[in-house]
Amino acid sequence: MSINSKYEAVIGLEVHAQLATKSKLFCGDSTTFGAAPNTHVSPITLGHPGTLPKTNRTAVEYAIKMGLACNCEIERYNYFARKNYFYPDLPKGYQVSQHTTPICKGGTVTIKTEQGTRSIQLNRIHMEEDAGKSIHDVDDDFTCVDYNRAGTALIEIVTEPDIHNAEEAYQYIYEVRRLVRWIGICDGNMEEGSLRCDANVSIRLRGETKLGTKVEVKNLNSMRNVKKAIEYEIERMIEITENGGKITQQTRSFDASNDTTFAIRDKEEANDYRYFAEPDLAPFQLTEAFIQSIQKSLPALPQVLMQKYHVQFGLTEYDASQLCMEKSIADYFEDIIALTGNYKALANWINGPVKQYLNEQKLTIEELSLAPSQLVDIVKLVDEGKVRFSVASSKLLPEMIKEKNKTALDIAAELNLLQVSNSDDLQTWVDDVISKMPDKVKEYKKGKKGLIGLFVGEVKKISRGKADPKIVTSLLEEKLKN
Repeated sequence: MSINSKYEAVIGLEVHAQLATKSKLFCGDSTTFGAAPNTHVSPITLGHPGTLPKTNRTAVEYAIKMGLACNCEIERYNYFARKNYFYPDLPKGYQVSQHTTPICKGGTVTIKTEQGTRSIQLNRIHMEEDAGKSIHDVDDDFTCVDYNRAGTALIEIVTEPDIHNAEEAYQYIYEVRRLVRWIGICDGNMEEGSLRCDANVSIRLRGETKLGTKVEVKNLNSMRNVKKAIEYEIERMIEITENGGKITQQTRSFDASNDTTFAIRDKEEANDYRYFAEPDLAPFQLTEAFIQSIQKSLPALPQVLMQKYHVQFGLTEYDASQLCMEKSIADYFEDIIALTGNYKALANWINGPVKQYLNEQKLTIEELSLAPSQLVDIVKLVDEGKVRFSVASSKLLPEMIKEKNKTALDIAAELNLLQVSNSDDLQTWVDDVISKMPDKVKEYKKGKKGLIGLFVGEVKKISRGKADPKIVTSLLEEKLKN
């Protein structure tokens, strides 16, 4: 047994997702990213005496949306609490969060790894306000503070200690990011801090049930960093344990320059945040009608669509997953299949030439000026054998995007892309190729049947790609029999 297989990692993740509301959780300050420091602030954000917060209804709706998407139990009676913990970048000196009544309880997030599909158990999803940002590299003598982010609405998605390796953690973050984008509650941009992750990591001997001493790695801002930090921590803990050492409960940070973690502070006991109900915010009760209206507004989720595409449409799991990487791509596919049932060809086009074009042009599919009916038009030409797939994808597709008022057939004719199936022309090209390659003809007749591809290729050259390869192959085989 290897040292690694001797131990089991136990990991819990806390993901903070900034909600895509136009204003903050308890006031009307803008949440637009990238503004000049301290321009999206007001007396409420700055914690001036006598100011009163007011709960953002849309933030509550977004939190419920995520809970429903994760099959959580929605708490009907909610209130906010003060978390008394000094944040240098929260002017009030405390954070407003939820404590004993998270708005969403339990739930699962389904992930897929090389070992198969499994559901990661959630503990809760709760709402809270974000802190501002301390900046240490602007002034040599002082820490600067930007309060623009302070008060932005967050949900914190907390798992049970139900993850057992770095790959599962990576896939979990991927799925959470896809979900929040899919249902439109967060842009999921980890580089801008819209989605951040803290990882609680411990190890224990395989077969043990008691949790080991944990460390918390804070503020991981990319899926790669989540994976690398956890991999490093597991190895570090195993090495300490194997050498007879004792793991210290710590808060750690990740150094992306060398993929290691380092201690920020020891944390022997849980902090006493002295929670109490926020006196300036009234509790709020959710009605069944309100929750049901949010449930009805949810789109079909990626796991449901992937199952539909795989089972009902006969697509491979890979094709189905590629179509559901982003909701905009799935929406485009849904619009197209409403026009035709050629699911496999359409999936090949979207996952292949269309995505390639978008990547080359640095566009999103929402910015693609190719109507679903136009793509159906191209696919039909290829299916009918009038234009080869390679020609259609490299030459016809870009022209169709430019020309919105012409059919695929019109453009293919204008560009001289239509395949020739006229027997006289094909006979002439085939005869020409056979007459120019007598040695290869002899080899073919002696049994080197693989040379048929060479003959077909030569006909393609002479015809400048317009000869129908299926008919050409048939003609060649007939001619070379004699």
